[in-house]
Amino acid sequence: MPELPPLKLPWIERAPGAPYFVTAAGEPWTPIGQNDAISWPELEGLFRRRDLPAVERHLRYLKEHGVTCLRLMLEYAQGKHRFLERRVGSFNPTMVQLWDDLFALCEVVGLRVLLTPFDTFFTWINWKNHPYNQANGGPCDSRTRLLTCPATREAVKARFAFATERWGKSGVIFGWDLWNEMHPAQGENLPDAFAHFIDDVGPFLRDLEIRLHGRAHLQCVSVFGPELEWKPWIVDPIFRHPGLDFANSHFYEEGSIDQPRDSVAPAIAAGRLTREALAHIGDLRPFFDSEHGPIHTFKDKHRTLPEPFDDEYFRHIQWAHLASGGAGGGMRWPNRKPHVLTAGMRRAQQALAGFLPLVDWPRFHRRNLNDEITVDDPAVVGFACGDENQAVAWLLRRTLRRGARRDRQVDDSLVSPVTLRIPGLRPGPRRVVLWDTRAGREAGRLSAEADAAGLLAVSVPEFGPDLALAITPA
Repeated sequence: MPELPPLKLPWIERAPGAPYFVTAAGEPWTPIGQNDAISWPELEGLFRRRDLPAVERHLRYLKEHGVTCLRLMLEYAQGKHRFLERRVGSFNPTMVQLWDDLFALCEVVGLRVLLTPFDTFFTWINWKNHPYNQANGGPCDSRTRLLTCPATREAVKARFAFATERWGKSGVIFGWDLWNEMHPAQGENLPDAFAHFIDDVGPFLRDLEIRLHGRAHLQCVSVFGPELEWKPWIVDPIFRHPGLDFANSHFYEEGSIDQPRDSVAPAIAAGRLTREALAHIGDLRPFFDSEHGPIHTFKDKHRTLPEPFDDEYFRHIQWAHLASGGAGGGMRWPNRKPHVLTAGMRRAQQALAGFLPLVDWPRFHRRNLNDEITVDDPAVVGFACGDENQAVAWLLRRTLRRGARRDRQVDDSLVSPVTLRIPGLRPGPRRVVLWDTRAGREAGRLSAEADAAGLLAVSVPEFGPDLALAITPA
């Protein structure tokens, strides 16, 4: 197989002492992006090199709109023609070429990838056709033993070895999601299945990468968020395993996020779920939601949300996630027909990217303050995180437009001036930059001062349906 082009993108690392990311050169880096798949419309031109120029145009469009990272599965097994391995250990040259091309394009454009080896949902659904199925000559006698079967573990490690030997020296790989949506059913419902898998596969991959590349890419595992409530014993390996570098969850809360009826409840849920995730983490590893979206509405109700409503739902979740202490705005699973993000969602990502330089992320030792801040108007809900020097806040109007019973957006009339109070800062003056999240531009600057008790009171002038604030030392 041909060699890949010269490598230019620096690797991504954890910021020393802060729950965010930096490049190997020490520059702040934030994951802004979404889930994509090699068989979805915007990347389908990769298969058999049918339209590489169209894929490159799409990637450049993403870059222009602030996107820094795509979450992708090496194998998206919705059909029979995208298996990475024809049989275990025999890698499909057509798929290898596809990934060669995608990594090369990302290297040129400047995008990175959070890579996971399988889409475990379709591996489960299409198990009868999967090469790992023992009935097809594979190692695993049951999909309920995918995490625990020793022979399957060896096959998974061989897949990781192939991937890092082929593509791992590139900074295009932001990190490895060692297993997409770990689920007890994949591990015989054994309470220690998650930890044993991570203990086995994670160090294998890390040691191999250090031997091959002199360093290792970051690692995480992901989980279907509601499982954390249904089976609390999975919290520890997901959020606190000592071998993982950052934490991921998928925000599919029932009712509020998976089947939204208005655009405020999903934001409140995203803020609460982010706070809960940060409370589970005992160190300064970064956290972000690597999947969210109206999955129940789309998959089970067979309905695509109206675009204006979905754009607002997307934007609200994004800002609630960031202001609550998540790294970036979370990563949407499209759940639309066609299966792509809208132009409005891309503008929202661009607006978030424009806000990021206002905060010194590599030195932001934030804690969630959603429950500690106060806003003197009950019609406004606040989200915030901060340390003794900086804070990020987002104010959202609760009032909904009248009329429809579902797909209700926020009343877009101006909100009267409010006072936002944020505790926990070192006494002294602060600069407050107001950010219009819809227009993606600065909406004004204020001065405020934290008092002797560390309480900062910000007098916010009237604003539209929502407003972000970056608070830094004056």
